[in-house]
Amino acid sequence: MPIEIVCKIKFAEEDAKPKEKEAGDEQSLLGAAQGAAAPRDLATFASTSTLHGLGRACGPGPHGLRRTLWALALLTSLAAFLYQAAGLARGYLTRPHLVAVDPAAPAPVAGFPAVTLCNINRFRHSALSDADIFHLANLTGLPPKDRDGHRAAGLRYPEPDMVDILNRTGHQLADMLKSCNFSGHHCSASNFSVVYTRYGKCYTFNADPQSSLPSRAGGMGSGLEIMLDIQQEEYLPIWRETNETSFEAGIRVQIHSQEEPPYIHQLGFGVSPGFQTFVSCQEQRLTYLPQPWGNCRAESGLGEPELQGYSAYSVSACRLRCEKEAVLQRCHCRMVHMPGNETICPPNIYIECADHTLDSLGGGSEGPCVCPTPCNLTRYGKEISMVRIPNRGSARYLARKYNRNETYIRENFLVLDVFFEALTSEAMEQRAAYGLSALLGDLGGHMGLFIGASILTLLEILDYIYEVSWDRLKRVWRRPKTPLRTSAGGISTLGLQELKEQSPCPSRGRAEGGGASGLLPNHHHPPGPRGGLFEDFAC
Repeated sequence: MPIEIVCKIKFAEEDAKPKEKEAGDEQSLLGAAQGAAAPRDLATFASTSTLHGLGRACGPGPHGLRRTLWALALLTSLAAFLYQAAGLARGYLTRPHLVAVDPAAPAPVAGFPAVTLCNINRFRHSALSDADIFHLANLTGLPPKDRDGHRAAGLRYPEPDMVDILNRTGHQLADMLKSCNFSGHHCSASNFSVVYTRYGKCYTFNADPQSSLPSRAGGMGSGLEIMLDIQQEEYLPIWRETNETSFEAGIRVQIHSQEEPPYIHQLGFGVSPGFQTFVSCQEQRLTYLPQPWGNCRAESGLGEPELQGYSAYSVSACRLRCEKEAVLQRCHCRMVHMPGNETICPPNIYIECADHTLDSLGGGSEGPCVCPTPCNLTRYGKEISMVRIPNRGSARYLARKYNRNETYIRENFLVLDVFFEALTSEAMEQRAAYGLSALLGDLGGHMGLFIGASILTLLEILDYIYEVSWDRLKRVWRRPKTPLRTSAGGISTLGLQELKEQSPCPSRGRAEGGGASGLLPNHHHPPGPRGGLFEDFAC
């Protein structure tokens, strides 16, 4: 039968302080057994959790049909919530967006757009020299002949300058422009800037963004009104067809912002002679969304030009840059309308390079040239209408005024009237149709409907998981050893087996007392300094 000996020990005053320190450093048997506060079990946590139904399904109490039904209801509600949450997440990841149209209030003054116009005929026939015809044979289709009709096979001409040819042989605005008015004030060819496009030498009205002309009223007579003579007698005769051969007569017009270069061969519209064309414009300010909702190009914000040769990024500028890179790669030169300081292509390979440019850029964003739309864009919506001119009375008057016949007036004269419909701008903005706040709101609604939970409920669950996990980790890291003694409040508890193991002279008790006499401690100790706390009870 095991015997447990309880002793009350009174320490001397001088030993009190070291004993108190030893008691603080050592771990008691009771403390080692209890350790840190034990984590809550699942039943205790379920009974105190704010998650609806968890206490009835997993709380303390007997198991039965009622608890089983509550558990099924809780699992069903949780599955329904997870299904709805997955659908909401899929809808959010598609990044849906919508377009909001917001008509702006009328403004007292609106900036007038830039208007670029080009004669469809690129070279005036009367301005071409023999050398020009020889060098432009591949471009115009005309046979290289001199003025007398003889072939110039044996002639040798100096190297051509394409810029000089376009400037010299292109239609001159001073000859074409018969009248010009802007907002009731007279204008002239000096109000136009020369610009080069695929149609050759063209002209832009109100091209300077630093000194943009304002429009102070809407309607006809408040914009740009010009009368032009397209000079059909100067159109090149068609000897053979090329990719640059044109069968039309008239001008091409593009209305654009001052920051955007003209891309008139694709974005322009035609104006025919013998008609007065009315172009009613409305400014539209477009705002697109960047990634991940859209694919627009955001501004760099560095204050530096994003495209070499242009002050601002635009789709037209980007496509012109792509055309230039394609021509440089194929022909090692650039065309006149492309920006840069590289060598301009000679006329004999001009059409070949132009054809390669069109082939390599065909398809827009599907081809090798990808030009994203800027996130902030200004464009001008147009409504075009026209009436025939001149009538019989005005034809005779114009014929006398410009010293032409009536047939020439009908075949060559046109009037272009560009104006604002009203001094209002239309703002079109892409907006995220389903953002993060809407996702969180829907998730919170479904969470409250199906399982009655909130963010704090999730924190409770996470806290419980952390508590259980941390307790298990501490048990793995710290495996407590069974203590041999403890002292608290002057009471020491020793087991008999521990006394036997710790006794330095187990045989002495049996020799003196024999048999059971060894069960009693011997209070006699050999002379010398006193040892540890339990030395008096050793033998």
